[in-house]
Amino acid sequence: MPDYSDLSVLIVDPNPGMRANLHNMLSQCSITRIEYAVSAGTAIRHLGARSFDVILCEYDLGSGSGDSGQDGQQLLEDLRHHKLISDWTIFIILTSEGVYSKVMSAAELTPTDYVLKPFTTDVLMQRIVKAIEKRAIFAPIHLLIAQGKLREAIDTCTELQGANPRHAGDFNRLRAELHLRLGDLRDAELLYQGILMTRPVGWAHLGLAQCQFQQQRYEEAQQTLDNVIEHNSQLMAAYDLLARVHEAMGQKVQAKKVLEDAVAISPHMVRRLRHLGEVAYDSGDLGMAEKAFKQVVAKAKYSEFRDPEDHVNLVRALVRKGDANQASGVIRDLERSMRASAGTEVCKAFSSALLMDLMGEENEAAAQLSTAARAVNMARGLSNQLKMGLVYSCLQHQLDQEASGVMLNMMHDSESGVTMEQAVGVFEKAGRHDLARSMGERISSEVQDLVSDAAAKSAQGEHRAAITTLNSALRRTPGNVPVLVATIQAMLQQLDERGWETPLGEQAAHLLERARRLDPAHPSLEILAGQYNATQRKYGISTTA
Repeated sequence: MPDYSDLSVLIVDPNPGMRANLHNMLSQCSITRIEYAVSAGTAIRHLGARSFDVILCEYDLGSGSGDSGQDGQQLLEDLRHHKLISDWTIFIILTSEGVYSKVMSAAELTPTDYVLKPFTTDVLMQRIVKAIEKRAIFAPIHLLIAQGKLREAIDTCTELQGANPRHAGDFNRLRAELHLRLGDLRDAELLYQGILMTRPVGWAHLGLAQCQFQQQRYEEAQQTLDNVIEHNSQLMAAYDLLARVHEAMGQKVQAKKVLEDAVAISPHMVRRLRHLGEVAYDSGDLGMAEKAFKQVVAKAKYSEFRDPEDHVNLVRALVRKGDANQASGVIRDLERSMRASAGTEVCKAFSSALLMDLMGEENEAAAQLSTAARAVNMARGLSNQLKMGLVYSCLQHQLDQEASGVMLNMMHDSESGVTMEQAVGVFEKAGRHDLARSMGERISSEVQDLVSDAAAKSAQGEHRAAITTLNSALRRTPGNVPVLVATIQAMLQQLDERGWETPLGEQAAHLLERARRLDPAHPSLEILAGQYNATQRKYGISTTA
Protein backbone atom coordinates (compact mmCIF):
# COMPACT_ATOMS: atom_id res chain seq x y z
CA MET A 1 0.00 0.00 0.00
CA PRO A 2 1.33 3.51 -0.79
CA ASP A 3 2.56 5.71 2.03
CA TYR A 4 -0.28 7.93 3.31
CA SER A 5 1.54 9.24 6.38
CA ASP A 6 1.29 12.80 5.08
CA LEU A 7 -2.53 12.71 5.10
CA SER A 8 -4.26 14.96 7.63
CA VAL A 9 -7.51 13.60 9.05
CA LEU A 10 -10.29 15.16 11.14
CA ILE A 11 -12.47 12.70 13.05
CA VAL A 12 -15.93 14.09 13.89
CA ASP A 13 -17.66 11.85 16.42
CA PRO A 14 -19.24 12.52 19.83
CA ASN A 15 -18.37 9.00 21.07
CA PRO A 16 -14.88 8.84 22.68
CA GLY A 17 -14.70 5.07 22.12
CA MET A 18 -15.37 5.43 18.41
CA ARG A 19 -12.82 8.24 18.13
CA ALA A 20 -10.23 5.99 19.75
CA ASN A 21 -11.08 3.09 17.43
CA LEU A 22 -10.77 5.26 14.36
CA HIS A 23 -7.46 6.65 15.61
CA ASN A 24 -6.12 3.13 16.06
CA MET A 25 -7.25 2.09 12.57
CA LEU A 26 -5.56 5.11 10.99
CA SER A 27 -2.40 4.63 13.05
CA GLN A 28 -2.09 1.06 11.79
CA CYS A 29 -1.78 2.58 8.31
CA SER A 30 0.87 5.11 9.40
CA ILE A 31 -1.60 8.02 9.44
CA THR A 32 -0.78 10.06 12.53
CA ARG A 33 -1.80 13.63 11.64
CA ILE A 34 -5.16 13.24 13.32
CA GLU A 35 -7.38 15.75 15.12
CA TYR A 36 -10.80 15.37 16.73
CA ALA A 37 -14.13 17.18 16.87
CA VAL A 38 -16.87 16.04 19.24
CA SER A 39 -19.68 17.94 17.51
CA ALA A 40 -20.63 19.90 14.42
CA GLY A 41 -19.68 23.16 16.13
CA THR A 42 -16.19 22.03 17.08
CA ALA A 43 -15.70 20.60 13.58
CA ILE A 44 -16.57 23.97 12.08
CA ARG A 45 -14.08 25.70 14.37
CA HIS A 46 -11.35 23.24 13.37
CA LEU A 47 -12.07 23.69 9.66
CA GLY A 48 -12.20 27.45 10.01
CA ALA A 49 -8.64 27.34 11.29
CA ARG A 50 -7.08 24.85 8.87
CA SER A 51 -7.84 22.37 6.10
CA PHE A 52 -7.75 18.57 6.19
CA ASP A 53 -7.28 15.99 3.47
CA VAL A 54 -9.88 13.63 4.92
CA ILE A 55 -12.87 14.14 7.21
CA LEU A 56 -14.38 11.04 8.84
CA CYS A 57 -17.77 12.11 10.16
CA GLU A 58 -20.29 10.15 12.18
CA TYR A 59 -23.79 10.61 10.76
CA ASP A 60 -25.55 10.75 14.14
CA LEU A 61 -23.76 13.62 15.84
CA GLY A 62 -26.48 14.12 18.45
CA SER A 63 -27.06 17.34 20.35
CA GLY A 64 -25.49 16.58 23.69
CA SER A 65 -22.63 19.03 23.22
CA GLY A 66 -24.81 22.09 22.83
CA ASP A 67 -25.15 21.77 19.07
CA SER A 68 -28.30 22.44 17.09
CA GLY A 69 -29.08 18.79 16.48
CA GLN A 70 -27.21 18.63 13.19
CA ASP A 71 -26.36 15.30 11.64
CA GLY A 72 -23.32 14.60 9.50
CA GLN A 73 -25.14 15.36 6.25
CA GLN A 74 -26.32 18.74 7.52
CA LEU A 75 -22.81 19.54 8.73
CA LEU A 76 -21.55 18.81 5.22
CA GLU A 77 -24.17 21.16 3.78
CA ASP A 78 -23.08 23.93 6.14
CA LEU A 79 -19.41 23.38 5.32
CA ARG A 80 -20.11 23.51 1.58
CA HIS A 81 -22.46 26.49 1.90
CA HIS A 82 -19.92 28.53 3.86
CA LYS A 83 -16.99 27.25 1.72
CA LEU A 84 -15.07 25.87 4.70
CA ILE A 85 -14.01 22.80 2.73
CA SER A 86 -12.67 22.64 -0.80
CA ASP A 87 -14.11 20.67 -3.69
CA TRP A 88 -11.35 18.10 -3.28
CA THR A 89 -11.71 17.51 0.47
CA ILE A 90 -12.56 13.87 1.14
CA PHE A 91 -15.65 13.75 3.38
CA ILE A 92 -16.71 10.25 4.42
CA ILE A 93 -19.84 9.67 6.49
CA LEU A 94 -19.87 6.74 8.92
CA THR A 95 -23.35 5.37 9.45
CA SER A 96 -25.32 2.32 10.52
CA GLU A 97 -27.12 0.29 7.90
CA GLY A 98 -30.48 1.15 9.47
CA VAL A 99 -30.31 4.80 8.38
CA TYR A 100 -28.30 4.33 5.20
CA SER A 101 -31.23 4.43 2.77
CA LYS A 102 -32.65 7.56 4.40
CA VAL A 103 -29.27 9.29 4.31
CA MET A 104 -28.69 8.39 0.69
CA SER A 105 -32.10 9.67 -0.43
CA ALA A 106 -31.59 13.02 1.28
CA ALA A 107 -28.02 13.62 0.18
CA GLU A 108 -28.30 16.31 -2.46
CA LEU A 109 -24.84 17.46 -1.39
CA THR A 110 -23.23 14.07 -1.61
CA PRO A 111 -20.25 13.18 0.53
CA THR A 112 -17.28 11.40 -0.99
CA ASP A 113 -18.46 8.06 0.38
CA TYR A 114 -20.42 6.24 3.08
CA VAL A 115 -18.96 3.50 5.26
CA LEU A 116 -21.46 1.21 6.97
CA LYS A 117 -20.85 0.10 10.53
CA PRO A 118 -19.34 -2.12 11.71
CA PHE A 119 -16.25 -1.99 9.52
CA THR A 120 -12.64 -3.16 9.66
CA THR A 121 -9.40 -1.27 9.19
CA ASP A 122 -9.07 -2.79 5.73
CA VAL A 123 -12.54 -1.63 4.70
CA LEU A 124 -11.94 1.91 5.95
CA MET A 125 -8.58 2.19 4.22
CA GLN A 126 -9.97 0.75 0.98
CA ARG A 127 -12.53 3.55 0.95
CA ILE A 128 -9.96 6.22 1.76
CA VAL A 129 -7.55 4.92 -0.90
CA LYS A 130 -10.36 4.78 -3.44
CA ALA A 131 -11.29 8.39 -2.62
CA ILE A 132 -7.65 9.53 -2.90
CA GLU A 133 -7.29 7.86 -6.30
CA LYS A 134 -10.49 9.49 -7.51
CA ARG A 135 -9.36 12.87 -6.17
CA ALA A 136 -6.14 12.54 -8.16
CA ILE A 137 -8.15 11.97 -11.36
CA PHE A 138 -10.27 15.07 -10.77
CA ALA A 139 -7.44 17.23 -9.40
CA PRO A 140 -6.73 19.07 -12.70
CA ILE A 141 -10.39 20.06 -12.93
CA HIS A 142 -10.59 21.27 -9.34
CA LEU A 143 -7.43 23.32 -9.84
CA LEU A 144 -8.96 25.07 -12.86
CA ILE A 145 -12.17 25.72 -10.92
CA ALA A 146 -10.17 27.23 -8.04
CA GLN A 147 -8.47 29.50 -10.58
CA GLY A 148 -11.85 30.58 -11.98
CA LYS A 149 -11.18 28.91 -15.34
CA LEU A 150 -14.57 27.23 -15.62
CA ARG A 151 -14.57 26.88 -19.42
CA GLU A 152 -11.23 25.12 -19.33
CA ALA A 153 -12.54 22.95 -16.51
CA ILE A 154 -15.46 21.84 -18.69
CA ASP A 155 -13.11 20.97 -21.55
CA THR A 156 -10.87 19.04 -19.17
CA CYS A 157 -13.90 17.08 -17.91
CA THR A 158 -14.55 15.95 -21.47
CA GLU A 159 -10.90 15.01 -22.04
CA LEU A 160 -10.53 13.06 -18.79
CA GLN A 161 -13.85 11.27 -19.16
CA GLY A 162 -12.54 9.39 -22.18
CA ALA A 163 -9.62 8.03 -20.17
CA ASN A 164 -11.74 7.30 -17.08
CA PRO A 165 -15.08 5.92 -18.32
CA ARG A 166 -15.99 4.44 -14.93
CA HIS A 167 -16.37 7.99 -13.61
CA ALA A 168 -18.54 9.13 -16.52
CA GLY A 169 -21.45 9.98 -14.24
CA ASP A 170 -19.29 12.21 -12.05
CA PHE A 171 -17.79 13.97 -15.05
CA ASN A 172 -21.23 14.60 -16.56
CA ARG A 173 -22.56 15.94 -13.29
CA LEU A 174 -19.59 18.26 -12.87
CA ARG A 175 -19.88 19.52 -16.44
CA ALA A 176 -23.57 20.26 -15.97
CA GLU A 177 -22.93 22.09 -12.69
CA LEU A 178 -20.18 24.18 -14.30
CA HIS A 179 -22.45 25.14 -17.20
CA LEU A 180 -25.08 26.11 -14.64
CA ARG A 181 -22.59 28.29 -12.75
CA LEU A 182 -21.59 29.99 -16.00
CA GLY A 183 -25.21 30.67 -16.91
CA ASP A 184 -25.13 28.31 -19.89
CA LEU A 185 -28.59 27.13 -18.97
CA ARG A 186 -29.43 25.41 -22.23
CA ASP A 187 -26.17 23.43 -22.24
CA ALA A 188 -26.68 22.44 -18.62
CA GLU A 189 -30.28 21.44 -19.29
CA LEU A 190 -29.29 19.20 -22.20
CA LEU A 191 -26.69 17.49 -20.03
CA TYR A 192 -29.17 16.87 -17.22
CA GLN A 193 -31.75 15.54 -19.68
CA GLY A 194 -29.15 13.18 -21.13
CA ILE A 195 -28.25 11.90 -17.68
CA LEU A 196 -31.91 11.33 -16.83
CA MET A 197 -32.43 9.25 -19.97
CA THR A 198 -30.00 6.66 -18.64
CA ARG A 199 -30.12 7.17 -14.88
CA PRO A 200 -33.10 8.91 -13.22
CA VAL A 201 -31.21 10.25 -10.19
CA GLY A 202 -32.51 12.95 -7.88
CA TRP A 203 -29.63 15.37 -8.33
CA ALA A 204 -30.14 15.40 -12.10
CA HIS A 205 -33.84 16.20 -11.64
CA LEU A 206 -32.82 19.01 -9.31
CA GLY A 207 -30.33 20.34 -11.84
CA LEU A 208 -32.97 20.27 -14.56
CA ALA A 209 -35.42 22.13 -12.31
CA GLN A 210 -32.75 24.71 -11.50
CA CYS A 211 -32.25 25.33 -15.24
CA GLN A 212 -36.00 25.73 -15.72
CA PHE A 213 -36.23 28.05 -12.72
CA GLN A 214 -33.39 30.30 -13.88
CA GLN A 215 -35.01 30.55 -17.30
CA GLN A 216 -38.24 31.63 -15.54
CA ARG A 217 -40.07 28.53 -16.76
CA TYR A 218 -41.69 28.30 -13.38
CA GLU A 219 -44.56 25.96 -14.19
CA GLU A 220 -42.17 23.43 -15.72
CA ALA A 221 -39.88 23.71 -12.72
CA GLN A 222 -42.82 23.17 -10.38
CA GLN A 223 -43.91 20.07 -12.30
CA THR A 224 -40.37 18.65 -12.26
CA LEU A 225 -40.01 19.22 -8.52
CA ASP A 226 -43.47 17.92 -7.65
CA ASN A 227 -42.56 14.73 -9.48
CA VAL A 228 -39.21 14.49 -7.66
CA ILE A 229 -40.83 14.87 -4.25
CA GLU A 230 -43.56 12.35 -5.11
CA HIS A 231 -40.92 9.70 -5.83
CA ASN A 232 -38.37 10.77 -3.19
CA SER A 233 -39.91 12.61 -0.27
CA GLN A 234 -36.54 12.79 1.52
CA LEU A 235 -34.73 14.88 -1.10
CA MET A 236 -34.69 18.09 0.90
CA ALA A 237 -33.15 20.39 -1.72
CA ALA A 238 -36.22 19.77 -3.89
CA TYR A 239 -38.44 21.39 -1.25
CA ASP A 240 -36.12 24.40 -0.96
CA LEU A 241 -36.14 25.01 -4.71
CA LEU A 242 -39.88 24.38 -5.01
CA ALA A 243 -40.52 27.03 -2.35
CA ARG A 244 -38.45 29.51 -4.37
CA VAL A 245 -40.45 28.60 -7.48
CA HIS A 246 -43.73 29.32 -5.70
CA GLU A 247 -42.33 32.62 -4.42
CA ALA A 248 -41.31 33.62 -7.94
CA MET A 249 -44.88 32.88 -9.04
CA GLY A 250 -46.25 35.06 -6.24
CA GLN A 251 -47.61 32.06 -4.34
CA LYS A 252 -46.44 32.80 -0.80
CA VAL A 253 -48.93 30.49 0.89
CA GLN A 254 -47.88 27.52 -1.26
CA ALA A 255 -44.22 28.32 -0.62
CA LYS A 256 -44.89 28.31 3.11
CA LYS A 257 -46.65 24.94 2.91
CA VAL A 258 -43.70 23.40 1.03
CA LEU A 259 -41.24 24.66 3.63
CA GLU A 260 -43.44 23.45 6.48
CA ASP A 261 -43.42 19.97 4.90
CA ALA A 262 -39.63 20.12 4.59
CA VAL A 263 -39.14 21.23 8.19
CA ALA A 264 -41.40 18.41 9.38
CA ILE A 265 -39.05 15.93 7.70
CA SER A 266 -35.74 17.65 8.52
CA PRO A 267 -36.24 20.03 11.46
CA HIS A 268 -32.66 21.10 12.18
CA MET A 269 -31.48 22.99 9.10
CA VAL A 270 -31.28 26.64 10.21
CA ARG A 271 -31.29 28.14 6.70
CA ARG A 272 -34.53 26.33 5.87
CA LEU A 273 -36.18 27.42 9.12
CA ARG A 274 -35.09 31.00 8.46
CA HIS A 275 -36.63 30.85 4.99
CA LEU A 276 -39.87 29.46 6.43
CA GLY A 277 -40.01 32.32 8.93
CA GLU A 278 -39.51 34.92 6.19
CA VAL A 279 -42.18 33.43 3.92
CA ALA A 280 -44.61 33.01 6.82
CA TYR A 281 -44.09 36.65 7.83
CA ASP A 282 -44.65 37.88 4.28
CA SER A 283 -47.79 35.77 3.91
CA GLY A 284 -49.25 37.04 7.19
CA ASP A 285 -48.91 33.84 9.20
CA LEU A 286 -47.36 35.49 12.24
CA GLY A 287 -47.76 32.42 14.43
CA MET A 288 -45.66 30.31 12.09
CA ALA A 289 -43.18 33.16 11.61
CA GLU A 290 -42.73 33.46 15.37
CA LYS A 291 -42.35 29.70 15.77
CA ALA A 292 -39.80 29.41 12.95
CA PHE A 293 -37.69 32.38 14.04
CA LYS A 294 -37.67 31.16 17.66
CA GLN A 295 -36.29 27.84 16.45
CA VAL A 296 -33.66 29.63 14.37
CA VAL A 297 -32.49 31.67 17.35
CA ALA A 298 -32.46 28.60 19.60
CA LYS A 299 -30.74 26.25 17.15
CA ALA A 300 -28.13 28.81 16.11
CA LYS A 301 -27.29 29.66 19.72
CA TYR A 302 -24.08 27.63 19.69
CA SER A 303 -23.43 27.88 15.96
CA GLU A 304 -20.33 29.40 14.42
CA PHE A 305 -22.63 30.95 11.83
CA ARG A 306 -24.89 32.77 14.27
CA ASP A 307 -26.52 35.86 12.76
CA PRO A 308 -27.87 38.81 14.83
CA GLU A 309 -30.47 39.42 12.11
CA ASP A 310 -32.31 36.33 13.37
CA HIS A 311 -33.17 38.26 16.53
CA VAL A 312 -34.41 41.19 14.42
CA ASN A 313 -36.66 38.86 12.43
CA LEU A 314 -38.13 37.41 15.61
CA VAL A 315 -38.68 40.89 17.07
CA ARG A 316 -40.43 41.97 13.86
CA ALA A 317 -42.85 39.05 14.12
CA LEU A 318 -43.51 39.63 17.82
CA VAL A 319 -44.00 43.37 17.35
CA ARG A 320 -46.42 42.78 14.52
CA LYS A 321 -48.34 40.44 16.86
CA GLY A 322 -48.31 43.16 19.53
CA ASP A 323 -46.25 41.09 21.99
CA ALA A 324 -44.01 43.70 23.62
CA ASN A 325 -42.92 41.50 26.53
CA GLN A 326 -41.49 38.73 24.37
CA ALA A 327 -39.92 41.22 21.96
CA SER A 328 -38.17 42.90 24.88
CA GLY A 329 -36.83 39.53 26.04
CA VAL A 330 -35.43 38.77 22.59
CA ILE A 331 -33.59 42.11 22.55
CA ARG A 332 -32.10 41.40 25.98
CA ASP A 333 -30.94 38.00 24.71
CA LEU A 334 -29.34 39.69 21.70
CA GLU A 335 -27.46 42.07 23.99
CA ARG A 336 -26.25 39.28 26.29
CA SER A 337 -25.40 36.52 23.87
CA MET A 338 -23.98 38.10 20.71
CA ARG A 339 -20.42 39.35 20.50
CA ALA A 340 -20.04 43.09 20.11
CA SER A 341 -19.76 44.29 16.52
CA ALA A 342 -21.12 47.01 14.28
CA GLY A 343 -23.60 44.51 12.81
CA THR A 344 -24.84 43.54 16.26
CA GLU A 345 -25.17 47.23 17.16
CA VAL A 346 -27.32 47.83 14.07
CA CYS A 347 -29.55 44.86 14.85
CA LYS A 348 -29.94 45.80 18.52
CA ALA A 349 -30.80 49.42 17.75
CA PHE A 350 -33.19 48.53 14.93
CA SER A 351 -34.96 45.91 17.08
CA SER A 352 -35.28 48.44 19.91
CA ALA A 353 -36.76 50.98 17.50
CA LEU A 354 -39.40 48.48 16.39
CA LEU A 355 -40.30 47.83 20.03
CA MET A 356 -40.40 51.52 20.88
CA ASP A 357 -42.79 52.10 17.97
CA LEU A 358 -45.09 49.40 19.33
CA MET A 359 -45.03 51.06 22.75
CA GLY A 360 -45.75 54.49 21.27
CA GLU A 361 -42.37 55.97 22.23
CA GLU A 362 -41.67 57.71 18.93
CA ASN A 363 -38.78 59.88 20.09
CA GLU A 364 -36.89 56.93 21.54
CA ALA A 365 -37.63 54.94 18.37
CA ALA A 366 -36.18 57.74 16.25
CA ALA A 367 -33.07 57.89 18.43
CA GLN A 368 -32.52 54.12 18.06
CA LEU A 369 -32.99 54.35 14.29
CA SER A 370 -30.36 57.10 14.12
CA THR A 371 -27.97 54.87 16.07
CA ALA A 372 -28.63 51.97 13.69
CA ALA A 373 -28.15 54.16 10.61
CA ARG A 374 -24.79 55.45 11.86
CA ALA A 375 -23.53 51.94 12.62
CA VAL A 376 -24.47 50.60 9.16
CA ASN A 377 -21.42 52.23 7.57
CA MET A 378 -19.11 50.09 9.72
CA ALA A 379 -21.14 46.86 9.62
CA ARG A 380 -20.36 43.89 7.39
CA GLY A 381 -22.62 41.07 6.26
CA LEU A 382 -26.00 42.69 6.86
CA SER A 383 -28.68 41.74 4.35
CA ASN A 384 -30.29 44.11 1.89
CA GLN A 385 -33.64 43.17 3.42
CA LEU A 386 -32.62 44.49 6.83
CA LYS A 387 -31.10 47.66 5.38
CA MET A 388 -34.18 48.33 3.25
CA GLY A 389 -36.36 47.86 6.33
CA LEU A 390 -34.17 50.33 8.21
CA VAL A 391 -34.50 52.86 5.39
CA TYR A 392 -38.28 52.51 5.41
CA SER A 393 -38.48 52.93 9.19
CA CYS A 394 -36.27 56.01 9.03
CA LEU A 395 -38.57 57.53 6.43
CA GLN A 396 -41.59 56.88 8.65
CA HIS A 397 -39.88 58.96 11.35
CA GLN A 398 -38.83 61.73 8.93
CA LEU A 399 -35.18 60.80 9.33
CA ASP A 400 -34.48 61.75 5.72
CA GLN A 401 -30.73 62.16 6.04
CA GLU A 402 -30.35 58.79 7.79
CA ALA A 403 -32.53 57.01 5.22
CA SER A 404 -30.57 58.49 2.33
CA GLY A 405 -27.28 57.62 4.00
CA VAL A 406 -28.20 53.95 4.45
CA MET A 407 -29.41 53.75 0.85
CA LEU A 408 -26.22 55.29 -0.50
CA ASN A 409 -24.24 52.84 1.62
CA MET A 410 -25.99 50.02 -0.24
CA MET A 411 -25.44 51.68 -3.59
CA HIS A 412 -21.71 51.97 -2.90
CA ASP A 413 -21.42 48.36 -1.75
CA SER A 414 -20.25 46.34 -4.75
CA GLU A 415 -21.73 43.16 -3.27
CA SER A 416 -25.23 44.48 -2.53
CA GLY A 417 -26.53 44.40 -6.10
CA VAL A 418 -28.94 47.26 -5.34
CA THR A 419 -29.71 49.35 -8.43
CA MET A 420 -30.81 52.95 -8.79
CA GLU A 421 -34.27 51.76 -9.78
CA GLN A 422 -34.62 49.74 -6.58
CA ALA A 423 -33.29 52.56 -4.43
CA VAL A 424 -35.64 55.11 -5.92
CA GLY A 425 -38.50 52.63 -5.60
CA VAL A 426 -38.12 52.44 -1.81
CA PHE A 427 -38.58 56.19 -1.48
CA GLU A 428 -41.49 56.19 -3.92
CA LYS A 429 -43.18 53.40 -1.95
CA ALA A 430 -42.85 55.51 1.19
CA GLY A 431 -44.55 58.41 -0.60
CA ARG A 432 -41.38 60.50 -0.61
CA HIS A 433 -41.25 61.61 -4.23
CA ASP A 434 -38.90 64.45 -3.31
CA LEU A 435 -36.30 62.10 -1.86
CA ALA A 436 -36.78 59.65 -4.72
CA ARG A 437 -35.99 62.41 -7.22
CA SER A 438 -33.03 63.63 -5.17
CA MET A 439 -31.64 60.09 -4.81
CA GLY A 440 -32.02 59.46 -8.54
CA GLU A 441 -30.23 62.69 -9.40
CA ARG A 442 -27.39 61.96 -7.00
CA ILE A 443 -26.85 58.44 -8.31
CA SER A 444 -27.01 59.67 -11.91
CA SER A 445 -24.36 62.27 -11.09
CA GLU A 446 -22.13 59.62 -9.50
CA VAL A 447 -22.55 57.38 -12.54
CA GLN A 448 -21.62 60.24 -14.89
CA ASP A 449 -18.51 60.93 -12.82
CA LEU A 450 -17.53 57.27 -13.06
CA VAL A 451 -18.02 57.27 -16.84
CA SER A 452 -15.88 60.41 -17.18
CA ASP A 453 -13.18 58.88 -14.98
CA ALA A 454 -13.24 55.69 -17.08
CA ALA A 455 -12.93 57.71 -20.30
CA ALA A 456 -9.83 59.42 -18.94
CA LYS A 457 -8.31 56.05 -18.00
CA SER A 458 -9.06 54.62 -21.43
CA ALA A 459 -7.44 57.64 -23.09
CA GLN A 460 -4.27 56.82 -21.14
CA GLY A 461 -4.43 53.20 -22.24
CA GLU A 462 -5.55 51.95 -18.81
CA HIS A 463 -8.39 49.86 -20.21
CA ARG A 464 -8.47 47.36 -17.33
CA ALA A 465 -8.91 50.16 -14.79
CA ALA A 466 -11.57 51.74 -17.01
CA ILE A 467 -13.49 48.44 -17.12
CA THR A 468 -13.44 48.21 -13.31
CA THR A 469 -14.77 51.76 -13.01
CA LEU A 470 -17.48 51.19 -15.62
CA ASN A 471 -18.57 47.96 -13.96
CA SER A 472 -19.09 49.98 -10.80
CA ALA A 473 -21.32 52.36 -12.78
CA LEU A 474 -23.22 49.43 -14.29
CA ARG A 475 -23.97 47.98 -10.86
CA ARG A 476 -25.83 51.18 -10.07
CA THR A 477 -27.63 51.45 -13.42
CA PRO A 478 -27.65 48.05 -15.18
CA GLY A 479 -30.20 49.29 -17.72
CA ASN A 480 -28.26 52.40 -18.74
CA VAL A 481 -27.48 51.81 -22.42
CA PRO A 482 -24.81 54.55 -22.78
CA VAL A 483 -22.93 53.05 -19.81
CA LEU A 484 -23.33 49.59 -21.36
CA VAL A 485 -21.90 50.84 -24.64
CA ALA A 486 -18.94 52.51 -22.90
CA THR A 487 -18.23 49.33 -20.93
CA ILE A 488 -18.31 47.14 -24.03
CA GLN A 489 -16.00 49.56 -25.85
CA ALA A 490 -13.46 49.44 -22.99
CA MET A 491 -13.61 45.65 -22.95
CA LEU A 492 -13.08 45.37 -26.69
CA GLN A 493 -10.11 47.74 -26.50
CA GLN A 494 -8.57 45.59 -23.80
CA LEU A 495 -9.16 42.39 -25.79
CA ASP A 496 -7.88 43.85 -29.04
CA GLU A 497 -4.70 45.36 -27.61
CA ARG A 498 -3.78 42.85 -24.86
CA GLY A 499 -5.05 39.54 -26.24
CA TRP A 500 -8.17 37.43 -26.00
CA GLU A 501 -9.43 36.50 -22.53
CA THR A 502 -12.37 34.13 -22.56
CA PRO A 503 -14.11 35.41 -19.38
CA LEU A 504 -13.83 39.03 -20.50
CA GLY A 505 -14.94 38.12 -24.03
CA GLU A 506 -17.97 36.31 -22.65
CA GLN A 507 -18.84 39.26 -20.42
CA ALA A 508 -18.61 41.63 -23.40
CA ALA A 509 -20.93 39.37 -25.42
CA HIS A 510 -23.38 39.21 -22.51
CA LEU A 511 -23.43 43.00 -22.17
CA LEU A 512 -23.84 43.39 -25.92
CA GLU A 513 -26.89 41.12 -25.81
CA ARG A 514 -28.30 43.10 -22.87
CA ALA A 515 -27.88 46.35 -24.79
CA ARG A 516 -29.65 44.81 -27.82
CA ARG A 517 -32.63 43.85 -25.66
CA LEU A 518 -32.83 47.31 -24.11
CA ASP A 519 -32.36 49.35 -27.29
CA PRO A 520 -32.28 47.23 -30.49
CA ALA A 521 -31.95 50.33 -32.70
CA HIS A 522 -28.99 51.91 -30.87
CA PRO A 523 -26.54 53.03 -33.60
CA SER A 524 -23.40 51.78 -31.80
CA LEU A 525 -24.47 48.16 -31.42
CA GLU A 526 -23.72 46.96 -34.93
CA ILE A 527 -20.34 48.67 -34.85
CA LEU A 528 -19.53 47.01 -31.51
CA ALA A 529 -20.66 43.62 -32.81
CA GLY A 530 -18.37 44.05 -35.80
CA GLN A 531 -15.45 44.97 -33.54
CA TYR A 532 -16.17 41.94 -31.35
CA ASN A 533 -16.15 39.56 -34.32
CA ALA A 534 -13.03 41.17 -35.77
CA THR A 535 -11.18 40.72 -32.47
CA GLN A 536 -12.23 37.08 -32.35
CA ARG A 537 -10.90 36.51 -35.85
CA LYS A 538 -7.69 38.32 -34.97
CA TYR A 539 -6.98 35.80 -32.21
CA GLY A 540 -8.36 32.74 -33.98
CA ILE A 541 -11.60 32.46 -32.00
CA SER A 542 -14.16 30.62 -34.10
CA THR A 543 -17.36 31.65 -32.27
CA THR A 544 -19.27 34.80 -33.22
CA ALA A 545 -21.34 37.31 -31.26
